[in-house]
Amino acid sequence: MIDHVSIGVSDLAKARDFYDQVLKALGQSRSRDIDIPGQGMVAHGYGPDAHGEEAIFWIGVPDHLDAKANRSGGVHLAFKAKTRAAVDAFYAAAIGNGAADNGKPGLRPHYHAGYYGAFVFDPDGNKLEACCHHPES
Repeated sequence: MIDHVSIGVSDLAKARDFYDQVLKALGQSRSRDIDIPGQGMVAHGYGPDAHGEEAIFWIGVPDHLDAKANRSGGVHLAFKAKTRAAVDAFYAAAIGNGAADNGKPGLRPHYHAGYYGAFVFDPDGNKLEACCHHPES
């Protein structure tokens, strides 16, 4: 249903370093860099394919960034994790790279019995989540 998602960031290099580490914990990598002549580096794309064919999540230089709106509920992105350990690794990588806590890793039975998730705010205030829907075996 969704081809890709893009969010604006206030500092592209800082956000690149943050998302390189956070998404690596979920088995994703930066696969595309968009460098426009006369504008410079304007965006980075992430996905499961390190060769740039499958960039699904993008960060970039926005026309306008409203950090106050982000922090009050503007953006919420949930990344799929294959295991609960990957959710834990996502959370540790995010906190270790400047994110603010918005819910430590754990079961969220109010969503459904096996829902395991962790929540953070990225350096621009975007709400991020990693979630796993599979019970641990």
